[in-house]
Amino acid sequence: MRPDIDPVAFSIGPVDVHWYGLMYLVGFAGGYWLGLRRSASIPGWGKEQVSDLVFYIAIGVIAGGRIGYVLFYKAAYYLSNPVEMFYIWQGGMSFHGGLLGVLVALLLFARRTHKTFLDVTDFVAPLVPIGLGAGRIGNFINQELWGRVTDSPLGMVFPRTDPTLATRHPSMLYEAFLEGLVMFIVLWWFSSGTRRRGAVSGLFLACYGVFRFLVEFVREPDAHLGYLAWDWVTMGQVLSVPMIGFGIWLMTRDCRD
Repeated sequence: MRPDIDPVAFSIGPVDVHWYGLMYLVGFAGGYWLGLRRSASIPGWGKEQVSDLVFYIAIGVIAGGRIGYVLFYKAAYYLSNPVEMFYIWQGGMSFHGGLLGVLVALLLFARRTHKTFLDVTDFVAPLVPIGLGAGRIGNFINQELWGRVTDSPLGMVFPRTDPTLATRHPSMLYEAFLEGLVMFIVLWWFSSGTRRRGAVSGLFLACYGVFRFLVEFVREPDAHLGYLAWDWVTMGQVLSVPMIGFGIWLMTRDCRD
């Protein structure tokens, strides 16, 4: 199979609107809608707070995602080409950097609204998978972050970005399924019951870390990094291990508040 979707969804005069950017809008709009539904069953949350929360998250995702990509994946390149750090329309966003950016944004939001940090992250966690899934669909349309060479019937050729024309795992679709659909179902179900503070956040971290760690086995490592150890450890796996550990700790800690 050779998917070849034009990354430009439509043009308005000289301005091209890319599917990747639209996927961000899908994530934020979907998160806002789910946040309104969630706020109806949780005291202390209302439409205005959900609107402000989505704004904080948007800033955290974009700023943190870009800074994380620059620092974690291509620091040497951007030190030599500093202006290109701001070319976000060319792609290059790190989930782990975006997560750190969002955590900072949520901390600021929690202080402004006089909520505990974990109450805010527990509220947000079930809203995130829709954005993750949409983002991976954007990666698929851009034909980026593809997987390793395979003879699996699921394999695809990405002619626009892969000069080898090899049949590869569509790893971005695997992630869209696991981090988007599966994680949404699990978190939405888990958060619908009464949980102790931090448990929903912990489940989010553990699920994402495990799913990302597993998909990395069939995902092509970044060309400029390669494998970090033993010919299989990738940067994505290294960054996911602390998430798994901290997520499990949040879910199992002796919580007395």
